[in-house]
Amino acid sequence: MQSDTRLALEAPPRSSGSYWSISVRRLMRNKLAVTCLAVIVILYGSGALAPLVTFYGYDDQNLSVAKQGPSIEHPFGTDRLGRDMMTRIIYGVRTTVIITVISLVTGSLALGVTLGLMAGYFGRWIDSVIMRAGEVSTAFPEIFLILIFVSMVRPPLKEWVRGIEGPLGIEILKLGVVDYLVLSLGLAIFSWFGMARLVRGQVLAARENQYIDAAHAAGCPTPRILLRHLLPNIMGPVIVVVSAGLGAIAGAEVLLSFLGIGIQPPTPSLGLMMFEYGSIAELRVNPHLLLFPAGTLTVLLFAFSLLGDGVNDAFNPRTR
Repeated sequence: MQSDTRLALEAPPRSSGSYWSISVRRLMRNKLAVTCLAVIVILYGSGALAPLVTFYGYDDQNLSVAKQGPSIEHPFGTDRLGRDMMTRIIYGVRTTVIITVISLVTGSLALGVTLGLMAGYFGRWIDSVIMRAGEVSTAFPEIFLILIFVSMVRPPLKEWVRGIEGPLGIEILKLGVVDYLVLSLGLAIFSWFGMARLVRGQVLAARENQYIDAAHAAGCPTPRILLRHLLPNIMGPVIVVVSAGLGAIAGAEVLLSFLGIGIQPPTPSLGLMMFEYGSIAELRVNPHLLLFPAGTLTVLLFAFSLLGDGVNDAFNPRTR
């Protein structure tokens, strides 16, 4: 009896807390993941607050200092029109923030999670229609589909916006609103299937649990079962995929702008700056015009990659 009591007292305490609190604590103990998260917050925060953290406008030109190297007044130098490169990079990050957030919220989360829940829970013809539609969309290269979408939607939308700019007295096209909207919708429409397939698989496994049977027996309506019982229990894998996919969405925006079908001048974009100055001759004479945008993008994507690994380790029950 005394030995059993002694062993009970000497046994290490069990970890207490919910799945979410335990996962967050595990993530916070990962110094590398926390460092990457801080880097992303700083970059995205500066982009979101670009008008407050910059001293110049992104299109302010001063030809007397064109293609000037880094200096105290212009830490990242100036471009061929004398525009401050640091300001344009910060606004380029803002472009990435806007595209990433809109595409993520409307595509992976809104469309992907909703359609995945419906396909996994209802099954039958609803499952077949959603999955076959997603498989058809993934049968073609995503960039090709986005190119067709942008080419069809952007010209008439710009004409309509030009017609309302006069009465409103706002330069909507110069603010890049049309480019943000078209590119975000294009990425959202053709990027939902991966999330929907993941959610569907999780729902197919979760709906066989006893708490779902108990909810049915208690007379819970279908929306309540989906939102209050199924969705919270499958959010772990969803968070892991979202954290890993943020870098992919940011990279896609930069690639599309680099190819000339994304953000259009004068709205700053990291991909547009890399495309404009991405030549060996320019790199030899004015390396800052390419190295600073490319370096910012590299740091951002690298931080997303390492953060995704950290989130996977923290939220994946199999790694515990």
